[in-house]
Amino acid sequence: MILALVAYPGVYHLLTTFPFPVFPSLIHDFSVAVLPRVDSMVAVLYFALFAMSFDFISGYTGYLSFGHAAFYGTGAYAVILIANGKVPFLPAGTPFMVSLLVAAVVAGLLAVVIGLVSFRLSGVYFAMITLGFAQVLYVFVRGWDYVASNPRDGPAVGSAHPEGFEIGIPFVDQLNLAIGTFSGDTVTLLGHELGTYTVSFYMVGLVALVSYFAMQRVIHSPFGRVMIAIRENEERAAAIGYDTFRYKLGAFVISGFFGGVAGALYAGFARSVTPERTFYFLTTGDALLASIIGGFGTLAGPLYGHLFDHSIREFLSNTGQGGGLLPFLRETLPEGMLTADLVGGLTVEGFIGAALNGHASLYVGIVFVLFVLYVPSGLVGTLRSYLGGPVAERLPAKLWGER
Repeated sequence: MILALVAYPGVYHLLTTFPFPVFPSLIHDFSVAVLPRVDSMVAVLYFALFAMSFDFISGYTGYLSFGHAAFYGTGAYAVILIANGKVPFLPAGTPFMVSLLVAAVVAGLLAVVIGLVSFRLSGVYFAMITLGFAQVLYVFVRGWDYVASNPRDGPAVGSAHPEGFEIGIPFVDQLNLAIGTFSGDTVTLLGHELGTYTVSFYMVGLVALVSYFAMQRVIHSPFGRVMIAIRENEERAAAIGYDTFRYKLGAFVISGFFGGVAGALYAGFARSVTPERTFYFLTTGDALLASIIGGFGTLAGPLYGHLFDHSIREFLSNTGQGGGLLPFLRETLPEGMLTADLVGGLTVEGFIGAALNGHASLYVGIVFVLFVLYVPSGLVGTLRSYLGGPVAERLPAKLWGER
């Protein structure tokens, strides 16, 4: 999967620009319609990290954190506030990696506060109290004039910080590359120029990959084994001597920390944040959707789940330039077929537009229901069940017939 992601920008560029000798127009149109754009893939990476942080606590301890958006929003807002010089002792020129670390620590401290209260409860009550905390923060930041002149629209990076946020080693300019929608760096590699979105894709992906391996290491440690024991039977874990409250709180803090990292990456790339895109409960809902589609308790599953979800939304919702099923059909179907009447003056083109335009959420909902009914373990969970173990361990054995 790592190799596939590394190769993705090059493959996308090849399929959408190379003049293939056979069916060049069809290959181009089909690739543009089906494959997510590189800038969309940047969003997939940082939100997938957030979904993985959600799965870290919810999938491995069994405690559904419906208010997980609180940590995502905290990380995002902290980065923007630091960049605008509104955080004491941290000037506007603070390196982004320092801001990211500070944002993640603040999100982790917030997780301590929320966890100390929330873990007195369990089941649906835990889910609801975490949701309540997130909604309180959402309402608070929407009316907090300190963050922006119009807090409902959220803050953006001010003119005092015109350059892009840089990922790399702080204070070493040669080992930093800027990310962002408008102010990112470009890099020339082997005679080919990598644009700002491609550079952002690789740098955000690097942080997401390091974060994934860090969470994976925790899961495979004795601490992680206790997390799984709590998920399977908390009473038994307590009976054999584990302080389950401390382990749950520790897992919650780690999860909040990496949720803050994801929010910081979002703010660094977009250079602006809004309450609806960060603290709102539907942000957690998207992470839950990614975890269910990808597979609860797999950690890597939410990446596949969010990529699947995002690809469907982009495929079905784009109606303008550069991608989506509707433009692809309009480009490839003959004019006579598009203008043909179906019934009551409704043309084929009109029917396609009515069926697809703006209805991506409807089809995603149908897919979600089908996954819950027929693929309850998610994509990665089902594949693990088929292979008889973790994919990285069992897939080579399946391919080469080893036992």
